[in-house]
Amino acid sequence: MYFSGLLFLQAVFTLSFAFYENNNEVVELNPSSFNSRVVDSDDIWIVEFYAPWCGHCQALVSEYSKMAAAVKGIVKVGAVNADQHQTLGQKYEIRGFPTIKIFGSNKNKPKEYSGPRTAQGMVDELFKELKIQVQAKLSGKKSDSSGGGKSRKEGDKKDVIELTDSNFEETLLQSKDMWLVEFYAPWCGHCKRLEPHWTEAATELKGKVKLGALDATVHTIIANKYGVKGFPTIKFFPQGVKDGSAEEYDGGRTASDIINWALEKHADLVPPPEVLQVTNNEILKQACEDSPLCVISILPHILDCQSACRNEYLDILKKAGERFRKNRWGWIWAEAMAQPQLEDSLGIGGFGYPAMAVVNARKMKFSILRGPFSFDGISEHIRAVSVGRGSSSPIKGAKLPEITDSEPWDGKDGQLPVEEDIDLSDVDFSDDDSDTQKRKSEL
Repeated sequence: MYFSGLLFLQAVFTLSFAFYENNNEVVELNPSSFNSRVVDSDDIWIVEFYAPWCGHCQALVSEYSKMAAAVKGIVKVGAVNADQHQTLGQKYEIRGFPTIKIFGSNKNKPKEYSGPRTAQGMVDELFKELKIQVQAKLSGKKSDSSGGGKSRKEGDKKDVIELTDSNFEETLLQSKDMWLVEFYAPWCGHCKRLEPHWTEAATELKGKVKLGALDATVHTIIANKYGVKGFPTIKFFPQGVKDGSAEEYDGGRTASDIINWALEKHADLVPPPEVLQVTNNEILKQACEDSPLCVISILPHILDCQSACRNEYLDILKKAGERFRKNRWGWIWAEAMAQPQLEDSLGIGGFGYPAMAVVNARKMKFSILRGPFSFDGISEHIRAVSVGRGSSSPIKGAKLPEITDSEPWDGKDGQLPVEEDIDLSDVDFSDDDSDTQKRKSEL
């Protein structure tokens, strides 16, 4: 109850407090404004990603504000409450607070500032970035925000799927994807202005959310079904909604607005991760190398914790995975002593079972769960790790260990091995044995 109360108070504090909301030199940024103001602009930006509860962030406010006043009119200064806007934090791989990034010549690959957290230190670094841009212009090279030679991204029109009365059900309603659909009219000026933004968003969201377009002046059956009265009208179709129900899109009309709105929806509807048993190298690789972080649990041996006990632990892991599904981490487990190299690489055996480590395969570091192996204990630990708090250690050997191929658990209770009966019929127990006679004489 105490832990829940702290989370509630922290959530209220996070949502209601912004460090720089009354500071004219520092712009408070959010997912809806970030691309249009930072990424799509020609200005150099320095952006602090912070959490309201972070003591180091609170200590930085004075110096950050001082720096912002010094570079006013030269460099744009922003701040993101990354505890509230987690999608932005994840997009820019924010692991701890405060993190400061400079969005300079290549906006899609900002530089992380690692210098002194003083106004002078930050100003010096910004002047270096300004010098790079000035020299690029003197040499005739065009400095761009995308790093690809264009001031803004251009989408591929093929990424926008044309929908009709005849293909709507098969293409959209029977798919397992999320969709944003624009209902347009060819003569509509607003629709024409939206088209390049819609195309760019379709390309950027490829593989996450599909974008479609339907000419509502021709395909009136579908347009009437969804009550289209004006143009353009945008509808959101959640994943696997076979009944055809749709939600109104209530975001902005720029590419960045559309992309951020769709990513928020995608994050909300991400299915919970599977909690997989580590039985081969491929499972470990997919969970840890293909995810930002992975959660590795070592559960007691089946003889020490039978099926009901093990399933309780697995249910805790599934519940925790559901809670943190937006993180897109890998969740895996192994039986105690089944994967000795894995336990050894994480130094996990000395803590008893069950045990847990959160692994960053990119940095080859891990953080051990030292609290209770419970939903609250795991949640508290993961929350701390996700914002860069808590201690970490290097993985032994600086690489993921080899996994011993094994059969997955069959879901049944463990059985003690059956001892073989010893046949004593051929053993001679007679007293004629010389050693026996000798022992008797000694007695």
